[in-house]
Amino acid sequence: MISSIAELIADRIGTMPAGERRAAQTLVASYPMIGLKTVAEFSAAAGVSSPTILRFVSRLGFQNYPEFQSSLQDELAAQLQSPATRTLIAPSPGGGTAPPMLEATLDNMRETFKHLSDRQLADIAGRLADRRGKTFLIGGRFTDPLARYMAAHLAVIQSDVFHLAGQESMWRDRLIDMGKRDVLVIFDIRRYQESLARFAEKAHQRGVQIVLFTDQWLSPIARFARHVIAGRTAVPSAWDSSAALFVVAETLIGAVTRQLEAEGARRIREMEDLR
Repeated sequence: MISSIAELIADRIGTMPAGERRAAQTLVASYPMIGLKTVAEFSAAAGVSSPTILRFVSRLGFQNYPEFQSSLQDELAAQLQSPATRTLIAPSPGGGTAPPMLEATLDNMRETFKHLSDRQLADIAGRLADRRGKTFLIGGRFTDPLARYMAAHLAVIQSDVFHLAGQESMWRDRLIDMGKRDVLVIFDIRRYQESLARFAEKAHQRGVQIVLFTDQWLSPIARFARHVIAGRTAVPSAWDSSAALFVVAETLIGAVTRQLEAEGARRIREMEDLR
């Protein structure tokens, strides 16, 4: 399975010199558009030399800059796909559709965790378990159920966990309660939701730390995020699959629960007494 450029960056950024790391961060912050500009424009935006950009591209495994840009153009086309233009499930020899869908979903899970480091998961879990701040969760049209599911679990083991529902104006009203100690978890996959991007930008301006769950092509919210979880979502269907992101969410729920074991157990006992 071919890795996206965002996945290649996640895999290799730890070995990059400072200049190439700045190029990688600049690309992720304006993904993929800055990479479609000339080498000179890309280097100016990153504050590095043109040879550094070319070394960065080479480190990602591309023979030259045009090959790198061609890959980005393919990813941009994939970003813009609608359900009407995506591949439908081909029937299996037995006449059913479950086997190809199942295999694609399992591949998505494997690829997602392949590009997620233990350190990143630990950093996110630690931030979510930090009781000095509040945790807010929100998602898009099809991903908000994941945000609500994650919020429901985290709210059992700790206080100050809030799922943001309703209209965009209601989300903005909650910004008054958000600050530098708080975390905003956002789920956003293609076709990316502009209202979420506007909200993320406002939260970022207030110093809120954003954890983004997105797909391999990266929501524009990535430029505001402290942590980006880029999961595989494409399956042989008109619809993207959130299964891999769901498993990552459950992994983090488990990690936070372990970190807050004593507090979580106490809260659960008190909840049971109140039933």
